[in-house]
Amino acid sequence: MKKNMSRRSFMKTSALTLGALAVTDVRGIGKAMAASTDKAQVFFTDNISPEGLMSVYAKINGTITGRTGIKIHTGEPHGPNIIPRDMVKILQQSIPNSVLVETNTLYKGKRYTTVDHRETLAINGWDFCTVDILDEHGAVMIPVKNGKRFTEMSVGKNLLNYDSMVVLTHFKGHAMGGFGGSMKNIAIGLADGPIGKKMVHDAPDNDDYQTWLKGEPFMENMAESAKASMDFFGKKMVFINVLRNMSVDCDCAGIAAAPVKARDLGILASTDMLAIEQASIDMVYQLPEAELHDLKERIESREGLRQLSYMSELQMGRERYDLVRV
Repeated sequence: MKKNMSRRSFMKTSALTLGALAVTDVRGIGKAMAASTDKAQVFFTDNISPEGLMSVYAKINGTITGRTGIKIHTGEPHGPNIIPRDMVKILQQSIPNSVLVETNTLYKGKRYTTVDHRETLAINGWDFCTVDILDEHGAVMIPVKNGKRFTEMSVGKNLLNYDSMVVLTHFKGHAMGGFGGSMKNIAIGLADGPIGKKMVHDAPDNDDYQTWLKGEPFMENMAESAKASMDFFGKKMVFINVLRNMSVDCDCAGIAAAPVKARDLGILASTDMLAIEQASIDMVYQLPEAELHDLKERIESREGLRQLSYMSELQMGRERYDLVRV
């Protein structure tokens, strides 16, 4: 049975013990009493800087070896809210044999073709290392294990060239997803433009964006798309959410993104994708009403919390977590 999380009250109790902040899940249903072995670890710093990013990454990087893709959202031209390049540069230069990875878009913006996309990368300053546009040379299908909506998902062909992946995400609102965190970053961001993104959006063969899939079915499609990539990398995929400049709009909105009303909160990192998404939502929902209102309305009006409950149903991680301050 689907959980309508938008109708639940959000609760958070915490206790500082030996440097670890143990936090309940947002639905407050007593799961905090479970043994810590049943919880994921989510590392947190409120230092949003290259040093802060490196401090949390150091806690989760044990499985990252071989050729490594760093999946970020590089944004439309001059986007004001994307993760600062100096932070990304320091991280990338610390990871041997790593490059940034992206895919072209389904919507006809400035990243729709590889040529336009590379121009946008230059405009936005992503020129300190190679950026591999994964679908530049086509796409490949990879399985969705135990999916209910898909049996396979189309991703950028170059994904197969990587051994590990670091999912570095600007956590924010989103016009269709309600919010965009790690899950959306790989669900849409690794799917190739012409096929995979079209599958996730259930889009027609025209530019009528109003007919694209919405609500819970879209959240479920995204989760299964993300699961394909998670299954491909297994334990060699880790997640970082940067809770900074959290507009209600995605970085795909570029300079048209709505003004930011929420304060910057920090950086979260985990080897567990559901846990980091749950922790990010928990943290956002503790904001004062004046800062929370627009984000909460965007998340719940799009039924975005279905991302969390469906990931749980698909066993894509753990809802329970210990928040460990770094």
